Amino acid sequence: MRIKILRQQTPFSKPYWEAFAYNGTKDISVAGLLDHLNYHDDIMNDAGEPTTRIGWECSCLQGVCGGCAMVINDMPALACETFLRDLEGTEIELRPLRKFPVIHDLIVDRSSIQENLKRTDIYIGEYQPKKGEDSRRQYDVAKCLKCGLCLEVCPNYTCGETFFGAVFANDCYLVAARNRTKAKDIHRAYAAHFGNACSKSFACMDVCPADIPTIASMSRLNR
Repeated sequence: MRIKILRQQTPFSKPYWEAFAYNGTKDISVAGLLDHLNYHDDIMNDAGEPTTRIGWECSCLQGVCGGCAMVINDMPALACETFLRDLEGTEIELRPLRKFPVIHDLIVDRSSIQENLKRTDIYIGEYQPKKGEDSRRQYDVAKCLKCGLCLEVCPNYTCGETFFGAVFANDCYLVAARNRTKAKDIHRAYAAHFGNACSKSFACMDVCPADIPTIASMSRLNR
């Protein structure tokens, strides 16, 4: 099996493709594959040339941290939840998420997600639960990994300067549901940075590893 990886040594260097050969089992995840390729001290590409270790990041390897988000065969996904046996063909193509600045190889800077929440003051603050509020929906929304996969597939999201994407909409719903004092300001921020620009492709829900029902968050906020 041939593994093609879009690499970039520094944020300012030119990206380039490098290929690696893999002859092992297909019953491993892409994360396991990257660990395998990086295992030896003397790493060779498929041309037999010495090269450097592949940069990628992870934490839990169980689909709950979002650290290993990347583009796998043109589909944004978590490397730890994508198995080789489920990928078609004899070649796998890995590239970093395209909507964020590259730090090194498959590692990107997703700090804009948190910065946009800070810019718009979206945080729970004093918890003010409503009697009879749908706690199950809040729990589902709170599972957001901030992995950026929803932003990668969003046709409206570019660099996060004005439109903040589904990750922002879900946090707006969660905070508005748990802090009634902030609700009015949150609805204004939601309209300005999501509601007025979302084209409702809902690709965000297709790729969300936590299966968050963003359309339900939108429905509650639009009311």
